[in-house]
Amino acid sequence: MARHNETTIIKKYANRRLYNTGTSMYVTLENLAAMVKGNEDFVVQDAKTGEDITHSVLTQIIFEQENKGGQNLMPIAFLRQLIRFYGDQMQMVIPAYLEQSMAAFSREQESYRGAGNSNPLQMMETQVRRNTEMFREAMGMFNPFLASAMGMPEKPSARPPERASDAAAAAGPTADDFATMRDQLAAMQRRLEEMDKKGN
Repeated sequence: MARHNETTIIKKYANRRLYNTGTSMYVTLENLAAMVKGNEDFVVQDAKTGEDITHSVLTQIIFEQENKGGQNLMPIAFLRQLIRFYGDQMQMVIPAYLEQSMAAFSREQESYRGAGNSNPLQMMETQVRRNTEMFREAMGMFNPFLASAMGMPEKPSARPPERASDAAAAAGPTADDFATMRDQLAAMQRRLEEMDKKGN
């Protein structure tokens, strides 16, 4: 077993077998799931190419867990909505939002347990309010028009709108637009982290 502050390398071979280089033993997806629950950090690499395939293996673990009777964590409505986001303009925002939401939920869960609070509904209500605030802040940074539709006050523009810029926007995104979007996403990520820290 690797130390908790070390990252274990898991090799995946063409025959789909998984090899734990830390213990020099073959492991299963169940073993990897147990490592995740034990807060053991690991990276899964393709044994032939060295490519990092951790994401696909973790997704496979979730698939296996979801197929076990009585262990469904993801409601059908959530799965449908998640599928709709693929290829959508909001796709770039969703990973950061989900990551921050789950991290905040875990911390909230620990604080409730530490305080001896056993009311999961109250914890869920608190988290929903926090998630809504985080999402609206994210939308305000990513898309002011959408934020306005959600009831958020639109931030005043640094300069009045110009018809030329409106026409350029209607023509489609440019390289500068994508650079600006990347900057906005980075700022949104920092903002989400700051909000999450303030909420604790």
